[in-house]
Amino acid sequence: MEKTDRYISFDGIACDEHARRIVLSIRECIGDAARPSPWQSYFETKLIESERRGHDELYFVGSQVNAIRELFEQYGREEALDLLERVEEECC
Repeated sequence: MEKTDRYISFDGIACDEHARRIVLSIRECIGDAARPSPWQSYFETKLIESERRGHDELYFVGSQVNAIRELFEQYGREEALDLLERVEEECC
């Protein structure tokens, strides 16, 4: 598999799709009423603010990487953590 290089081109890197999947995972975590977390209200607020400002999901993910990582670690979302790392490496 050919390694992509974000500094040459975003061609071949599904950054928007990856960001969309990360946001879906965030929404799943914060919607888990059985496992309350302080991150729930934080991300509810941040997602609303981001949408109101017209930011896309990739912008949101890039600006919240550390908080997203902590959320996914708390919920044991290994696949989402791997995807977050990939987005951080290839897209941010």
